[in-house]
Amino acid sequence: MDPVMLGELLAGLMFFGIIGFLLLGFPVAFTLAGVSLGFGAVGWAFGVFDPSNFGALPNRYIGFMTNEVLVAVPLFIFMGVMLERSQIAEQLLLTMGKLFGNLRGGLGLSVILVGAMLAASTGVVGATVVTMGLISLPAMLRAGYDPKIATGVICASGTLGQIIPPSTVLIFMGDMLSGINSQVQMEKGNFAPVPVSVGDLFAGAILPGLMLVGLYLGYTIFKAIIDPESLPATPLSPEDRASLGREVLVALVPPLLLIMAVLGSILGGIATPTEAASVGAVGAMVLAALRWRLSFSILHQTVIATATITSMVFIILLGASVFSVVFRLMGGDNLVHEFLSDLPGGTMAAVAVVMVIMFLLGFILDTFEIIFIVIPITAPVLLALDVDPVWLGVIVGVNLQTSFLTPPFGFALFYLRGVAPADMPTSAIYKGIIPFVVLQIIAIAILFAFPGIVTWLPRLIAG
Repeated sequence: MDPVMLGELLAGLMFFGIIGFLLLGFPVAFTLAGVSLGFGAVGWAFGVFDPSNFGALPNRYIGFMTNEVLVAVPLFIFMGVMLERSQIAEQLLLTMGKLFGNLRGGLGLSVILVGAMLAASTGVVGATVVTMGLISLPAMLRAGYDPKIATGVICASGTLGQIIPPSTVLIFMGDMLSGINSQVQMEKGNFAPVPVSVGDLFAGAILPGLMLVGLYLGYTIFKAIIDPESLPATPLSPEDRASLGREVLVALVPPLLLIMAVLGSILGGIATPTEAASVGAVGAMVLAALRWRLSFSILHQTVIATATITSMVFIILLGASVFSVVFRLMGGDNLVHEFLSDLPGGTMAAVAVVMVIMFLLGFILDTFEIIFIVIPITAPVLLALDVDPVWLGVIVGVNLQTSFLTPPFGFALFYLRGVAPADMPTSAIYKGIIPFVVLQIIAIAILFAFPGIVTWLPRLIAG
């Protein structure tokens, strides 16, 4: 067999082999590295892969560790966990629930709005879903909410942290797309390409994130109108109404100031994402201290949780680097390039196919696993077809948000199942997320039809 064809065949088999081992329950990072090493050995035996190429991995790993942009990841995670452990998020949920309780569907609306605020101040999906599940789900069930509506709203709102800045997914995506775009542009003869930064992706994601919030709110209001019994109002007592103004001021203003300080400094060009993340981490500790919630115990718990989450993400990144080396050097990138370039329908068809593949992978893989595997393979081809890198990064982020919602491995479903009442059937949680997955697909279609929703704000900021 022709060596080029054999290499591409092995690269394709390796991709599906990794998916198969993941379905068997093997750890992601070790599956990526182990299967890739195995196929690399097979490729070496057939003369289509040179193992000396693994010598590039140490430099790549050192590059990850010394990358200043990626330092923002643990800092933003620390900020989110601190806000959750210091019960600031809890107070925000309770207060917003009182504020909208007099409306039909008011508790659902409050969960969506709080989910958006927590996304803009934390970006940690697990902490957000668990917090809202512990506090809002019992209140919604006591008020007579349909369990499917209650669980769907909580799961969908909790995943907004994947697209609303400061999203850790966008940080990794921005770093990856920056390097890929520079390489693609130089290959096309453009030796002074316009740089792509994490700040650009943050700016591009703001309007799509708000659009998703609007779609969630619109669906909840529509459901309250056509089926009011499923989302009843929860009137306030006179005592609660009298103290509501002060509670709103105390619970709402400090997190909003923190959000403005972090995102405003990034979008205004005052600070890099890493510098803004450090401000956010310190700001979260200050808010906790002002509420007498900062203690050595909470700080210890926050640091341990931050280290655990960060280590999980980065070890997947290291395993994905092995996969990327083997896949590309055995000709897998040529296989993907030929497949996407030859599709009828041109560039948008190629992007649509990649989006469908990512959506389907979301049923069995986590967000970080998908971007570390798929982006290095497909982004060079799509950017070579003149796809805007900021638009691509944001639309991928919206798409991958569904990976937290789609069974059987939707992590938001697992988080909520862990804190939901024992007598609530898991099927209610699965059925509850269906409308919100549909809304996310609608959002992707809107971004395809109107790419300016993503690109307008970054261009405005850039002048």
